[in-house]
Amino acid sequence: MTMQPSLTLYELAGMDPALRFSPHCWKVRMALAHKGLAAEGLPWRFTDKEAIAFSGQGLVPVLVDGGTAVADSWRIALHLETRFADRPSLFGAPEAVPLARFVNGWSDVVLIPAIARLILTDIARLLGPADEAYFRQTRERRFGAALETVVADRPAHLKALSQTLAPLRALLQGQDFIAGGAPAYADYCVFGMFMWARCASPSDILEGGGDDPVVAWRERLLDAFDGLARRAPALAA
Repeated sequence: MTMQPSLTLYELAGMDPALRFSPHCWKVRMALAHKGLAAEGLPWRFTDKEAIAFSGQGLVPVLVDGGTAVADSWRIALHLETRFADRPSLFGAPEAVPLARFVNGWSDVVLIPAIARLILTDIARLLGPADEAYFRQTRERRFGAALETVVADRPAHLKALSQTLAPLRALLQGQDFIAGGAPAYADYCVFGMFMWARCASPSDILEGGGDDPVVAWRERLLDAFDGLARRAPALAA
């Protein structure tokens, strides 16, 4: 009988420690479930840099696997794939890794700012005072305006996001998942962004309804792994 390895995952949390909303941490959560692995999830907050100083940087996710600390969701995925090669592959084949890396980069560079313009003030609401101050200072510097100004034109931001998702929508009209007939890490890279919005905001960022293949894809992943994502705590309206 193979023993469950000792894994610990530091995850971004709101003032409520059960509310874990980082898109990058959600990538790792789904990757762990895909591999059939369980990790102890420890809540971490923006201003709690010392708690993960051992990892050599100040951001989560950080996975501790025995005596090894791995930071960054992409590096964690590669670590899990190599370390637990006997479990279901996150990529399907080695040749699929570069494509998954592209999807991961597209999600980080294109989807994050598009979704952020819809949920920045919601994120601020779920943080404690010190974290909210940190979040406002860093994000307002990044976007060049007050959070309330950044999110002000919601209809325009929803339209822009819908246009951004057009390639994904076209792909999913012909297959159930980004990776094909079953989900893989490329799916989790994008799905993490939708879990970020789902957990941090009471408003749905997809308005296409049941006819939108992206909505149907999201529903399938919410139900994956016995509803792991669907059961996650979210910010109440």
